[in-house]
Order: sequence, then C-alpha cells, then structure tokens
Amino acid sequence: MKQWTMALSLALAAAATAGQAHAVDLKGREIRLAVDPTYPPLEYKTPDGKLTGFGVDIANALCAQLNARCVWVETSFDGMIPGLIARKFDVISSSMTITPKRAEQIAFTNKISNAPARLVVRRGSPLLPDAASLKGKRVGVEQGTSQEDYARAKWQPAGVEIVPYQNQDQVYTDLTSGRLDAAFQASIAASDGFLKRPEGKDFTFAGQAIDDPKFFGQGDGLGLRKQDTELREAFNGALADILANGTYARINKKYFDFDIYGAK
Repeated sequence: MKQWTMALSLALAAAATAGQAHAVDLKGREIRLAVDPTYPPLEYKTPDGKLTGFGVDIANALCAQLNARCVWVETSFDGMIPGLIARKFDVISSSMTITPKRAEQIAFTNKISNAPARLVVRRGSPLLPDAASLKGKRVGVEQGTSQEDYARAKWQPAGVEIVPYQNQDQVYTDLTSGRLDAAFQASIAASDGFLKRPEGKDFTFAGQAIDDPKFFGQGDGLGLRKQDTELREAFNGALADILANGTYARINKKYFDFDIYGAK
C-alpha cells in the first residue's frame, strides 16, 4: 500500500509538471467501486445481468482514463458509507449526493452530475411535496439517501409517515400496490426508472422539484475515504479530461436529452 501511494503521488506530480494531461496512469491497479444497481438510468442491470447506466459508463470511462482495473462491488445504498470506511471497497460510485453531513465522514470528487428530488404520486392525486399536503400520508424513500434525510427533517415532524426501504425497486412496488401514497427520490431515477415504464403509467411528478442545498448539496460525486487524497485527485483529473475530450458528452447523450451535469 505504501509503495502504491508513493507511486501515485509521483505520478500526480509528474502530470502536474507536464501540464498537458490531467489523468494519472494507474497502470492496471485494481480499484473496487461500490454500486447499488436499482437506479435506472443511472445504475441498473440489463436482463442478462450486466451492469449498465449513465453512472456505470462514466465510472468505466474514468477508470479507462486512469488506465486502472476497476471491479464492481454491489451493495445496498444505506451500507455504502460504512462499507467504504470499513475498506470493503475503495470508491462509492452510485450517484451519491455531496452534502455537508456526508462530507463529515467521507471525501468526494468534484461534481459528476446534478439532479433535484421529486415527489411521485398516482395521477389525479392532490398531494404536493410539502408537509401540510402530506400530513397523515405514507411516503416511501430509500434508506440512507438525501431524500430520506430531507423527508424526516421537513415532513415527519408534521405528521407525515416516512417509510424507508432497502432499495428503490421496493419503494415502487409498494407505491403501485397502494401501500404508499407517494415516493420521494431523485428526479432522473424516477423519470427513467419508473414513470417511463409500464408499471409507472398511472403515476406522475407532483409539484415542483426540491433542491435544498442543505440536504442535496451541489450535485452527485464519487465518495472516497478522506485519507485517500491522491486517489481523489486522480479521479478529479480523469473527470476533467472526459469533460474536455467529449467522452462525458457522448455518454450524456446516450441516456438523456438534456445536460445532466448542470451549470459548470
């Protein structure tokens, strides 16, 4: 580990001196990436079990830019920060919002993407994403997400029942069955992962998007252990490169008809 850290530090210094390329060549080093594949179109599995999605493609592009050998580790979203700290993997690569609360425990790369949160309800429902409207209702969230934090802080004290689930698919299952009155999640995941699918045809977004910086930060990034500063800067360099060379734009266009990165 000490030899790898020293080699990486020297490579970073050389890249900075050259002033031509941001990315560091990690020369086939293994990096374990944590993913929760229940967030289409960000991270999900094809029918044959292959990992895919915008976030997966971006992470693979970053690994290719770094010449690293990245290995995917599937885990539930609420176990990602504990798993990272326990060294079960090296990087959280599953659309994790950069928030002050999380930044107390782990470090983040620069922003990878940005998408506000939305409430999903059955078509014709009068519910809106505010405490008064949701009082006495059951709202599903995925455990460990910024949406859960927001809902518990803003809605639960007013009498809204916040129901946590281990993954987003379970939220949608209970929403369609009527066991939930609404679901609260990232807008992109809800749009492409539910509303545009047959099971979501009777549902829609309610009210306006919620993008409170206190809970949702300034976007999503890769999560790393605080002491892994060289690895974080290596990923930041690779991100700068794929933004500049068109790779990011190509992947963005594959999944979305808008700029998911947001304001530069």
